[in-house]
Amino acid sequence: MDREAPNIKKWTVFYPVYINSKKTVAEGRRISLSNACENPTCLEINDCCSHLKLPCAIELDKAYPRDFMQRGRVRVLLKKEDGTLCNPAITSRKQLMLRVAELVPRHPGRVKKQEPAATSTAGPSKSSKGGKKKR
Repeated sequence: MDREAPNIKKWTVFYPVYINSKKTVAEGRRISLSNACENPTCLEINDCCSHLKLPCAIELDKAYPRDFMQRGRVRVLLKKEDGTLCNPAITSRKQLMLRVAELVPRHPGRVKKQEPAATSTAGPSKSSKGGKKKR
């Protein structure tokens, strides 16, 4: 029975705030602003980890302590119990964050969201000064 259900409590924890470009380092971002992506979700992170051939599990009922309003985190297995890497290209937690932050903007759900905004063109806006006139 233990072989079928892996013990995910020992897996690496990955909160979306770690790679969010809208957050500061004090709020929990762990990679540089130039490498971070905008507002990642735990579902996108899970899909990216699956794409990288890493075992992962979503925990939707958990929240980051500094930002408890955003729910969800992902558990990722970087090393197996015998010490071998699951994906030899990713050796550390930092590399995982950088690779996932690189993949999230190209996520299929995110690309579809951005296409309508990019194709719609706004008409010329009329610039008028509002408020009271000075006497």
